[in-house]
Amino acid sequence: MPETATNGMPEPAGADQPRPESEGELPRWGMVADLDRCTGCEACVLACHAENNLPIVGEEECENDRAFNWIRVERYWEGEYPHTKARFMPILCQHCTHAPCEPVCPVYATYHNPEGLNAQVYNRCVGTRYCANNCPYDVRFFNWFDPHWPEPMPMMLNPDVTVRSRGVMEKCTFCIQRINGAKEQAAIDGRPLATDEVVPACAQACPPSVLVFGDLRDPQSKASKLVGNERRFQLLGELGTEPVVIYLKQAGESS
Repeated sequence: MPETATNGMPEPAGADQPRPESEGELPRWGMVADLDRCTGCEACVLACHAENNLPIVGEEECENDRAFNWIRVERYWEGEYPHTKARFMPILCQHCTHAPCEPVCPVYATYHNPEGLNAQVYNRCVGTRYCANNCPYDVRFFNWFDPHWPEPMPMMLNPDVTVRSRGVMEKCTFCIQRINGAKEQAAIDGRPLATDEVVPACAQACPPSVLVFGDLRDPQSKASKLVGNERRFQLLGELGTEPVVIYLKQAGESS
C-alpha cells in the first residue's frame, strides 16, 4: 500500500524515496501544477500543438465533438455575482500509477513504462477506443482523419515526433522525445541526467511557471519539493488511480 500524506492522500509512487545512485536506476517522472498561478492564457496548449505535431481540427469538427488537444485549460467560476472569479485548471494525461486505460486495451497499445509514464504505441493501436471510454479524465483523443498541413506549414513540423495516421488514440506523453533526447545527450557527455534538465513544451511555454516537471525520486528536483506542499491534491484522487500529476489549489482555498 502507498504511504499516506498528512492530508490523507496517497503519495505518488517513489515520491518520498531518495534518488538511488546505483547505475541503471530509473527516474520517476511527474508534474506539479500550481493553480494559484494559472491565468488561463493557454500558452501550454499552443506549445503542445507545435511540439507534438497536433493538427488544428477547426470549428466544424469541434461541433462534432472532435476537439483535439493533448492538454486543455478548464475554466470554472467561483463565488456569487458580482464577486464572481474565473478559475483555470490545465488538464492533461495524469499518467496514473493504476491507469484504468491500460487493462482494457486488447492489443497492449497503452502500457506503463519503467519510468512511470503511461506510454502509447501508435503503430500497435487499432482504434477500439476502449482506453478512452475507461479514462475518467477525458484526456485521450481518437484521430478521426489524416492530418493535412497546407504549404509551407509542413516545414514547421517537429522531426522528432511522428505524424500519426488516422485511426489511432493519442494523448500527452510528457514530451517523451525530450526525455529521450536529454538522456541521450547525457550519455554522450558521460554524465548522469541533471536535475530538472528535462522540460516539456507546456512547462517551457508557461509564462507564470504553473507547470513544473521533474523526477519525483530526486529530492532536489523542483517537482519533488512541491509534492509535499499542503495545498496539494490529485484530480479525482478518490478513484484510486494515483495520478503523478499533482495540483496545488489556490492559496486560502478550502478542500
